[in-house]
Amino acid sequence: MLTGSKVGLRARHDEDIPILLDELYNDSVNGSRAEGSPWKPLTPGTKDPRLVVDDSRTELVQFSIVELAGNSLIGAASFWGIDTHNRTAHIGLGLRPSARGKGYGTDVVAVLCHYGFTIRGLHRIQIETLVDNHAMLTAAERNGFTREGVLRRSAWVLGEFMDEVLLGLLAEEWQQRG
Repeated sequence: MLTGSKVGLRARHDEDIPILLDELYNDSVNGSRAEGSPWKPLTPGTKDPRLVVDDSRTELVQFSIVELAGNSLIGAASFWGIDTHNRTAHIGLGLRPSARGKGYGTDVVAVLCHYGFTIRGLHRIQIETLVDNHAMLTAAERNGFTREGVLRRSAWVLGEFMDEVLLGLLAEEWQQRG
């Protein structure tokens, strides 16, 4: 397990799947805002690749997020679009409603950066998030990410086009932060 000050990132366990399914993926508003494709309900026992980990996929690494204080499941995080030639990847995370607003997101982003830069030897990590996702923007910027641009009206979300913010962090910037 990878640990931060508040959270741990570990492998996905079978018992995590029904909780994540119920609280993250079957929530139509959260699902519509988090995914780049239309939301659809998922049935119990689903083999949806966002929930069920396929360890043979080299371009994707998925984690379950646990609170260190009680070892309880608080969300899911992923490294996706891993490009081993250019040494880049994207990160994303979702927290259960009961875990939001407690500073876990900032710690999750820090642990993901440690994994990406220190363990995987990446050169660049990127985040794309909706312009009104203040929690993710704050978590990214507290970890040294730079706003690199806005993708104007690029995301269809719940009946309207929304802007997305593109953020990036380079390995040398991460290392300079200590």
